[in-house]
Amino acid sequence: MQCPLCNRSTKENEALCPYHQKAYLNLRENYDQWKTALDVAWAEYLREVAGNPNTGEWVREVAQHLLQKEGATGLTQNLF
Repeated sequence: MQCPLCNRSTKENEALCPYHQKAYLNLRENYDQWKTALDVAWAEYLREVAGNPNTGEWVREVAQHLLQKEGATGLTQNLF
């Protein structure tokens, strides 16, 4: 299977390549901290991360992809 963001190969049972998978997991993990500190919704968090010039390329790509997908409305299992 190939990553929908970069066409790299994915690991078995994963929708993303290792780079974008790690970026996605970091996004999810850090969202809990943002939500606690700033009381932001998932979509707002993704917009902030995607628009931050200090955000890494892979994280930005994942955030932008999620904003375009249904996943921007909340944390769901099948985002890709």
